[in-house]
Amino acid sequence: MLKDYAPLTVLSSAANFMWRPENKTTITFRTYIRPREYGPLSIKLWHSNTVDSTWADGSESKANDQGGQWRIEQCFVADGGLLPDGRTTEGSERPVTFGGAASRNVEPGEQFWSDSVTISIPEAHFVAFSWTITIEGPANGLPYNTETLLASAYEAEGSFAAQSEGTSFTPAANRQVLPSLIVYKKAVSKQLVFLGDSITQGVRTEKDEYTFWAAKIAAGLGTDIGVWNIGSGWARTYDLVNESAWLYKAKQGDEVVICLGVNDVGTANRSAEQLIADLTSVIDQLHDSRPGRIIWLCTLPAFNFQGVQETVWRTVNAWIRSTAAVKVAGVFDIAQVLGQPQPNDQLLQIDYMSPNNDPHPNGLAGIAVADAFLAWYKNQSSQLGTSN
Repeated sequence: MLKDYAPLTVLSSAANFMWRPENKTTITFRTYIRPREYGPLSIKLWHSNTVDSTWADGSESKANDQGGQWRIEQCFVADGGLLPDGRTTEGSERPVTFGGAASRNVEPGEQFWSDSVTISIPEAHFVAFSWTITIEGPANGLPYNTETLLASAYEAEGSFAAQSEGTSFTPAANRQVLPSLIVYKKAVSKQLVFLGDSITQGVRTEKDEYTFWAAKIAAGLGTDIGVWNIGSGWARTYDLVNESAWLYKAKQGDEVVICLGVNDVGTANRSAEQLIADLTSVIDQLHDSRPGRIIWLCTLPAFNFQGVQETVWRTVNAWIRSTAAVKVAGVFDIAQVLGQPQPNDQLLQIDYMSPNNDPHPNGLAGIAVADAFLAWYKNQSSQLGTSN
């Protein structure tokens, strides 16, 4: 991450899928982002043309799949107003350039920065990010995030990134196409990265409300601490074990909070031994890449596991609370916050369930986790002698 810059938002834009249009396509994506601060903002974007984490069984998209060749035709930031309705405040649009050019060809697996652009965002307004992209066809994929949308997003066939009235745009279904990271000029005391799956990303919480726990924690910490949420739906720990593009992002943090393992258990049906080995690998890689980096490890959240999966969940959490605790700066017991009283602690508290009995923690759970984390983090940081 650039010195004297910090993430603009706690909305995750980790990539877990690949879009491959059947024919050559030019399309504009517009997303409304809640910034961490308002007023004049000097903004830059960074992008990694690679999928971060595996989707479902990996047959359609998996970690480290490289995006293909595609082209940024134009890119704009604008005042998105108080309502994320597809429009922007007329006259507020500011072009984002790349080496002074309005467009840019993107190569497979490439990572790159934009130039900086300054825009003023009034209090409580959204930042509207719009870019027009051309893809030649199915041989060249575009990494993006697919899940229940946490931010309002719109799409328009053609080149409409500069359009303010929004008449060409229609709401996106479940496709969020954003740069990997949008930063603003801001000196912070440290950069904190949240590395996790959909529970960290905030999936199933209310759109545009930022009620997921990573967002609530960021609000509680204040803007003196940079926060980058790279939670990714369907992600599992083994996505990170081979010097992955996703782990490269985590390595930008001075401190990293790891909350992973639910999908290893529930989707991939991995054994406790396999998951423990993968978590150990991730911790070791983060330590080895920067000695002195502070790593916080979370227990596996309660996720209504039963049978063999419950046994794996309990075995791994026992390891995290004991053996793993020696390898990290501290363990945050998120399972204890979210779970029902023992012996049903593997079950999410009823009040924390998302609609349709979905065990993804809702916004109420986000408040509970954030309150517990902030109290725990303040105590842990004081013991380490670090600021919070």
